[in-house]
Amino acid sequence: MREIQQIYHNNFGIAFYWKQNNQTILDKVQLVFKETGFYFTISELNMFCDLIEDSLIENNCCEACELKYSCHKFLLKTPCSSIDLAVNMTELKSIKDLVEGSLFKIELDEYVYGPGMN
Repeated sequence: MREIQQIYHNNFGIAFYWKQNNQTILDKVQLVFKETGFYFTISELNMFCDLIEDSLIENNCCEACELKYSCHKFLLKTPCSSIDLAVNMTELKSIKDLVEGSLFKIELDEYVYGPGMN
């Protein structure tokens, strides 16, 4: 089994870097959730974050509903133009947390181990 370096995880999924020959491959992030895996560049991960936010705004119809986020499924666009995901609002919010948490940790690590180092 190949080694990984975890970036972020929640109850819905995980984001990590692959390791090869004891070196962490930092140019792409493996994102795994709901039996689905994406291997995104940081730019694509940022694009996915924007698409998630667009989807949240477009599908924000659950506030007054008594089923509250559990029934309605809709398509979530991804940076892969030929792939959309069928998700409900609860799943969308979990994916949002996973992606935003991963981006935050990546940016924090870049700062701490880059310009923030003394």
